[in-house]
Formats: sequence, structure tokens, C-alpha cells
Amino acid sequence: MAKYRVRVSTGEAFGAGTWDKMSITIVGTQGETPRLPLDHLGKEFTVGAEEDFEVKSPQDVGPVLLLRVHKAPPALLLLLGPLAPDAWFCRSFQLTPPRGSPLRFPAYQWLEGAGSLVLREGAAKVSWADHHPKLQQQRREELQARQEMYRWKTYQPGWPHCLDMETVKDLDLNTKYSVVKSTNLYLRAQSAFAELKIKGLLDRKGSWRSLSEMEMVLNFQKTPATEYVFEHWQEDAFFASQFLNGLNPVLIHRCRRLPENFPVTDAMVAPVLGPGTSLQAELERGSLFLVDHGILSGVRTNVINGRPQFSAAPMTLLYQCPGHGPLLPLAIQLSQTPGPNSPIFLPSDDKWDWLLAKTWVRNADFSVHEALTHLLQTHLLSEVFVLATLRQLPRCHPLFKLLVPHTRYTLHINTLARELLITPKRVVDRSTGLGLRGFSELIQRSMEQLNYSVLCLPEDIRARGVEDIPGYYYRDDGMQIWGAVEHFVSEIIGIYYPSDVSVCNDSELQAWVWEIFSKGFLGRESSGLPSSLETREALVQYVTMVIFNCSAKHSAVGSGQFDYCAWMPNLPPSMQLPPPTSKGQASLEGFIATLPPVNASCDVIIALWLLSKEPGDQRPLGTYPEEHFTEEASRQSIAAFQSHLAQISQDIRVRNQGLVLPYTYLDPPLIESSISI
Repeated sequence: MAKYRVRVSTGEAFGAGTWDKMSITIVGTQGETPRLPLDHLGKEFTVGAEEDFEVKSPQDVGPVLLLRVHKAPPALLLLLGPLAPDAWFCRSFQLTPPRGSPLRFPAYQWLEGAGSLVLREGAAKVSWADHHPKLQQQRREELQARQEMYRWKTYQPGWPHCLDMETVKDLDLNTKYSVVKSTNLYLRAQSAFAELKIKGLLDRKGSWRSLSEMEMVLNFQKTPATEYVFEHWQEDAFFASQFLNGLNPVLIHRCRRLPENFPVTDAMVAPVLGPGTSLQAELERGSLFLVDHGILSGVRTNVINGRPQFSAAPMTLLYQCPGHGPLLPLAIQLSQTPGPNSPIFLPSDDKWDWLLAKTWVRNADFSVHEALTHLLQTHLLSEVFVLATLRQLPRCHPLFKLLVPHTRYTLHINTLARELLITPKRVVDRSTGLGLRGFSELIQRSMEQLNYSVLCLPEDIRARGVEDIPGYYYRDDGMQIWGAVEHFVSEIIGIYYPSDVSVCNDSELQAWVWEIFSKGFLGRESSGLPSSLETREALVQYVTMVIFNCSAKHSAVGSGQFDYCAWMPNLPPSMQLPPPTSKGQASLEGFIATLPPVNASCDVIIALWLLSKEPGDQRPLGTYPEEHFTEEASRQSIAAFQSHLAQISQDIRVRNQGLVLPYTYLDPPLIESSISI
């Protein structure tokens, strides 16, 4: 007779406890036990409970390999007939064998209805480190089951592949929002729609009557940032600063040579550059920057309220004033084809000509940001990372343990987006200037040129030549966080991969990388994305890229959506009149008539308000309430990573005290570990 002591930990989430009965099977090198009931007098497995049991087996099964956990409804409930499945969230088991130290079995999984979990002792193991046939078989069976549960599909041609689920109701409990998060999101949405409906705005299809009328939406949810945008949106310095620290801080690049299709002259820019210099001199000095929205050229546009909408593909030349002066716009051309019908707009032009040109740039930035920077580069690609992780890495794999915090709720929010945002007759299709067809075309174009270096912040900063432009807080904070993540990942990789050969020999790792390449980047070799990894250095960069884009990058390009769009003229989602083909025709009335209609404005602003703030149940970057790693070396690396992030946060908050508009989107406590909204 062999005695085992068992400690069971139940989760603290709403509904985590269960009325069902539990038993375990202990699998060892010398056999396995029969099912051993875990039973006390009274109710077990309540929310947050940690309970101890003693079980007896007819024989000692030797060193423990696996723990099978069985859940079934009590006999009394079975007599009552069919009932809704009872779910249980298992945090972990601890098993103390007859001889030896306690073994910890992390779970952190929902088990719904009658069924079983197969748990392994917590030490992380790469594929080549598991030598026992039973452990190898368990890895294969786990991945086979997950690959059947999480299948790929093509949502739109030319897009990254995604999860084959139609609605969030189809998701299993391990990928669904918690009850708290779902409820909060629903209540926030209902309150927003109700408020703007009561104000008579949500159903009004006409144009705005005045700029002051638009303040009704601004007052819907004021923040210090929305008020700052409202007060400064017409200023050239604020217009330019949004390319550094606004919603889309990833397009600006240093201009060493003016594009041939952007014929700016010295005379045009002399009022801003001042005497004693020239365009060529400033190009050589490196003080000129370009933002090119050329990918929008010729893209399909939408019809809203029966009216065709319009889009532009502008180029914007910017000048970094000497010293620590502001970045300022020098010239704007609203198309990729210069000529008499595509004038170059200048700060010296009439007020409304210049403001309208800047607003067309802001509209272009809205389209590129929402379709590419936000939707494609964070949501869609992160879903690929998540699905490949679930399908190709068993729970005992060190990379699964490292990456699982960055998969939380991503499948839920993306499935919800395919239900409510990026589907026919929903927000993108009914209220944005490009509509679903335009968004899809833009993503298809971008996929043909998307490069691995764009996803790796240090390489992206170097490629755009923006290493030294002052006041670029997205770069400064992002590089600090990239460095912290990279150092942490390097330590974890060093623990489990002793050499480059060990990377090459990890078949599960290689399958993970290949699936991301083939399903996410559609097997396009020109993307530069690896289809296999051969060195520890390459693995560290790759995993850092995944974590950064699933957390910090999404925070930087997602958290400020409401801040910058609440005052709609700063970031109009659509334009109702075509771009101007001459100067001297613009006016306040024409400016307002160009902006999107009332109902479309409100529709988008509500969506972006909901997408800008986590609806509760948050887990900031660096927090690990689920202890997947049990080894001391890994736990020390986690503690060092947390300390590093805390120092970064302190530095950011000290700097922000001196800024009129603090940059908070990359403050670590405000960065969600995963894409969950």
C-alpha cells in the first residue's frame, strides 16, 4: 500500500468552484494507480480553496510521470437528469509521493462537464529532453487534441489566417473572457450607445451643423488627453507631434532625398526654414522627415448613408527645428501624382486651405492606423502567434510557459471583432471611409510588403532613421521595454537551450515557427520572417518580437484611440467631399461638410472608446499570477524582469511630470500582457 498526499488549489474567478466529484490517477515509471477519489465530508473545490487529501494506492508506481485528473457529476445529480455542465478552474496540484519531495503540477485550466486533465510536473521540458515513452506519447496526444480544437481558416483572401470559430459562444472556457470582463464590456457599450442616442446623435445621418456641436461627443467621456487635443488640434506643432507620440508613431522616417513625385521647392518652405539654408542643406543635415501614406493610392472607398466617401494618399514633409525645437510640417501633397490638380499645400496658405490639407492627412492616418498598424500588425498577427502556440507547443514546453500570459483573451477579442467590427454592415463597413472592402484591400497590399524588421522595434527605428529625433517617446519607452523583454527572454532561453544545436533539434519549436511563417505570413519568403530558427540569438529576437507585439506595441497603438479621436476633426474616420484640387476654395462651411456625418462619427467614437480601455480583469506586463515556471532559476529571472519594468515605469513617470501632454501608453503597469481588447 502506497500513501500519497495531494493538495488541490481551485481558482478565484467567478464560477471557478464545482459541485462535481474529483479523482486522480497517478502514472509512474512502474505503472499507474486506479482512480483515487478526492473526497472529504462536506463540499470540496470551492472558489479559492486549497485542500489537502490523503489517497492510498495498492502499489507504489515509482517515480511520478503524469497526473490524470478526473471530474464527474455526483451520482445524486445524475438521477435528476441532464443539467448544464458544471465548470471548474483548476489552478494546480501538489503531490507528495511515499518517498521524495513534493511535486508541483501547474494546471490553470477550466474543465467543463465530465472529463479529464492530464498534468505534468512543473519542470519545463523541450521536445528532445523527454525520453520516457509515456511522456513522449502525452506530448503527442496533447497537441493532437489542441490541433483538433483550434483550427485555422481564411477570413479574407490575403489576410493572415485565423481561428475557425464563428462566434465567441463557440469558444471553450480557456479562451473566453471571464464573466467579469464580459459583463463590464457589455455595460460600457450599452451606456455609451444610450448616452449618444439620448442626445439624438447616433441616428442622425446629416452633417454636423458646427464645430461647437461636435463638443457634445467630446463631453461624452473627457480625459486630460482629449481636452489637450481639443485645445491644440489646429496647431502645426501638435499635428507633427502625433507622428511621434500619437496613435500611429511608426510611419515617420528621415528623408535624405525628396521623392520625385513630391516637387517641393526652396521658395515654398523658406518661411519655415528661414534665411541661410535650403532644402538640400537640410536634407544633408538630416533635419527633414517624411510621412508617406502612398499605400492608400487608388484604394476602394465606402458609401455611408447613401453618399460615396473619399480618400487621399498624401505625402507630408516635416522639419525638425534646430536644438530641441518642435517638429513642424513644411508641405503636404494630397496625392501621389503631382500636377496642377494636386497642389502642394503650405503653412503660409490660407488658414482653411492649410487646415483642410492637414485634416486629409489625419484621415489617411486613421485608415492606415486602424487597418494596418492596429488591426493587422497587432491583432491579426498576434492571433497567429497565439494559435501556433496553442497548436504546436505542449504546456510543459518552456516557450509555452513563457508565452501563455501573452495569449490571454486574444482569441475572444478577435472572434468578437469578426462578429461586430470587421464584418458586413458593422462598424468598419457602415461608418469608415474605406469600409470593409477598402480595409481588406489595404491589408492585402500591406501583406505583400510586410517585413520582419517592421515587427522588431530596434531594426524598425534604424530602418526609418529616427534614432535621434528629439521628443520621440514611443521610441524611447519602447526601446527600454524591448530591452527588458529581450534580456528576460535571453535568460529563459539560456536555461533551457544550452546551445544552438539544441534550438535546431527542438522539433516542436521548429513546427511553431513554420506555422507562423506559413499561416501568418502566407509562406512569403520576401517577408524576411524566419521559417526555421537555428541559433539561440535568433530565437531570443523572435520570441522578444512576439511578446513585444502582443503587449507593448498594442498598448502604444491601441490605448490612445479615444484620446485622439474623441475630438473627431483631429482624426476623422471618413471624408464626404473629395480632396481639394486647388487652393483658395476652402472655408469653415466646406471644412465641416467634408467631415463624416454625425451617426458615423458617433459609431466610430463609441467603438474606439470601448477599444481604448480594458474592461477589468487586467494583467499588466510582467505580472504572473499563474506560476507556470516552477524552477528557481526561471522564477529569479521573472523577479528580475519585474524589477526592470518597475524602474522603467519610474523613469517614465518622472519624465512625464515635465510634459504638457504626458506619454503614458508604454508605462509598464498600463500595458496589458496580451491583446485582450
